[in-house]
Amino acid sequence: MIILIDERLKKQIEFLVETDKMKNIYRQTYVLNEPRKENDAEHSWHLALLAIILSEHSDLKIDVLKVMKMVVIHDIVEIYAGDTYCYDKEGYKDKAEREEKSARRVFSVLPDDQYHELYNLWREFEDGISNEAKFAAVLDRVQPLTLNYRNNGQSWKEHNVEKSQVEARNCATKNVSEDIYEYINDIINDANVKGWLK
Repeated sequence: MIILIDERLKKQIEFLVETDKMKNIYRQTYVLNEPRKENDAEHSWHLALLAIILSEHSDLKIDVLKVMKMVVIHDIVEIYAGDTYCYDKEGYKDKAEREEKSARRVFSVLPDDQYHELYNLWREFEDGISNEAKFAAVLDRVQPLTLNYRNNGQSWKEHNVEKSQVEARNCATKNVSEDIYEYINDIINDANVKGWLK
């Protein structure tokens, strides 16, 4: 039996199958109460949930649905580019180039209109200029910070992360959400007191 599939639907399904590979891209942050690291799919889902729950704490006017779309797709590029740990100075040297190449490759599987929509949304997140991109970036930082803190600084300790590094990574939060910025500072200070950050 031959199944005829609309060409647009075929491309969309191919993209969805390709993006399933996110489940095999592991990050440096551990899942709570588990001896394993989270994958990109889990991270992106969690960020979408953060967008829903924490949107009221944004000091900027944001479109929550747009933020959710942004955080769901922001790490798709890691399918080909790999995950670059946020405190890996060497990895950051060619991160932008690797991710740009990957973005064009993975999003090009889609029909043209959706390719442009998702590529532009990803680019907007990376450029960090819009209110939604700024809030999405805050969520992308507070999620692993929260998990690291709740796991007694496991990832920070493994990578010898310093307090000043975490502070620098999260300093822009102050201009996006005063509430979340205060929360982050409390975590950083407590983690430092407990010896989880150098």
